Amino acid sequence: MKILAISGSLRAASINSALLRTIVRLAPDEIELFQGLGELPLFNPDRESNIPATVNDFRRLVAAADAILIASPEYAHGVTGSIKNALDWLVSYEPFAYKAVAVLNASSRAQHADAALREILKTMAANVVESASVTIPLLGAGLDENGMVQTLSIVEAIRKMLSSLHEAVAVQRPSQSPSFPVPTQCLPTS
Repeated sequence: MKILAISGSLRAASINSALLRTIVRLAPDEIELFQGLGELPLFNPDRESNIPATVNDFRRLVAAADAILIASPEYAHGVTGSIKNALDWLVSYEPFAYKAVAVLNASSRAQHADAALREILKTMAANVVESASVTIPLLGAGLDENGMVQTLSIVEAIRKMLSSLHEAVAVQRPSQSPSFPVPTQCLPTS
């Protein structure tokens, strides 16, 4: 299975981005972290007839993915402008419709953005996989990626989320099973 991970934050020290990088470390052959969010031009429907190259590249990654992971912070009780802009470029993009999507929340206080993001995705006909859409409370935990990889509760939450996402994709495409198992490496030793 191929998963595209998207952080809604452009901040270098973002805990959402760190969470996604940790997930990539736990499943490196399965997950690709999208790095071009800040390079996507502002969505303009007039450009739909001449799609910018950065948007085409983004859309190709989305089309090639079996599932999408989105981790985005909350700004003023809403989603970030950068994640909304990226999703706007996918509104009329047919390969995104019915795509399995997991929404990750790195703060239990970010309930407004979490709900708003789910509503946006459902309106766009994404298959929001509720069993894979989880809150992993990292805000204030003081953990970097190495700390996350060494924290059993975080690793287990990630493994359960990936397992649920695998199951959802397998149900969507019953003739195809996941190409490799849910990762078990990188479990903490203590």
